[in-house]
Amino acid sequence: MKLPQVSGQVRCTAFAVVMLSVFPILSGCGMPGAPLPPSLNLPDRVGDLSAVRSGGQVTLTWTMPTKNTDKMLLKGTITVRVCRNEQDAADCSVATTLQLAPGSDGAYTDNLPVALTEGAPREISYYVELDNRKGNSAGLSNGAEILAGEAPAAVAGLRAEMHREGVMLRWAAAPPEATPVAIRLERTLLTPPGKKSEPERTEQGPLTPHPEPLKQTLLVEAGAAADRALDKDIRFGESYEYRAQRVARVTVNGRTLELAGPLSAPVRIDAVNTFPPRVPRGLAAVATAGENGAGPAIDLSWQPDTEADLAGYIVYRREGNTGWQRISPAQPVVGPGYHDANVAPGRTYAYAVSAIDQQGHESARSAEAEETVPGP
Repeated sequence: MKLPQVSGQVRCTAFAVVMLSVFPILSGCGMPGAPLPPSLNLPDRVGDLSAVRSGGQVTLTWTMPTKNTDKMLLKGTITVRVCRNEQDAADCSVATTLQLAPGSDGAYTDNLPVALTEGAPREISYYVELDNRKGNSAGLSNGAEILAGEAPAAVAGLRAEMHREGVMLRWAAAPPEATPVAIRLERTLLTPPGKKSEPERTEQGPLTPHPEPLKQTLLVEAGAAADRALDKDIRFGESYEYRAQRVARVTVNGRTLELAGPLSAPVRIDAVNTFPPRVPRGLAAVATAGENGAGPAIDLSWQPDTEADLAGYIVYRREGNTGWQRISPAQPVVGPGYHDANVAPGRTYAYAVSAIDQQGHESARSAEAEETVPGP
């Protein structure tokens, strides 16, 4: 039996019916779908703008987007407008145009005019706005607010010196201010990453200290010592740079913001450990007559030293008016105790202990402990 032929138009209609039953969203045979709106190719808006004032300068930072609003990768440079809005201005008081690459770290430093560095604290805002190649705007970023007005005085006379506990920082005290101010210290690690500067860093293991951040911020709160601070969080063998600024916290329109003065000139210090360990304390001596064939002995004990670079202890002994003699081995004694078996019955001995670090710095000797060995 010969099947009837179906014309092209009928075949198309039949195909369309079948396809519509399976995919109802498809349009008819040979007909284009609904047109899509044209792409504006707008960059994504910036959402992480931040602003930090230091004296008469405001530093802005943000991250440039990598894609447009159609989720396509951006190509070429992007036009960026930096906007500063004063509180009583209806539009940008100043706008600066930059050209930046997609995905780059955006940065801009705004030098405030004299009018904005004087008078009472008042809020101003910054924005960045990105344009596509046709000049169409992606919209303003989030706002980043800072305080205009007279900033605290600069920190003068900053200096650094090594102490046993860390780096002591000192500066010239300023006259009392109406608004209490804190001191912010910026510390920069100058030692190249990976440099082996300490004996304990020559081997890697579970107790190896984590690498230090290149930059850290330390804050001396208002009301603390007005002209000094001790940075205990340093590592011997490293080199550091410090800068300082005064920071006031001011409430304007119900919001508390920082008003920071200019950063001081930097000071550098090499954290070299030239300090011997602390003198051991609590030395005690106890004599034993000897049992089970063992001869007499004197057992020494003292309080342990907890300094990180301690290598051990050295034990000294003298008898009568003779001079001190080292009786411990060439290698330092690791624990806070020592067993002296080289003694004679009926004799009296005096002992002292010193501590020594991994760089060979030895402390002074401890207070003496005297003990007499029992007679036979």
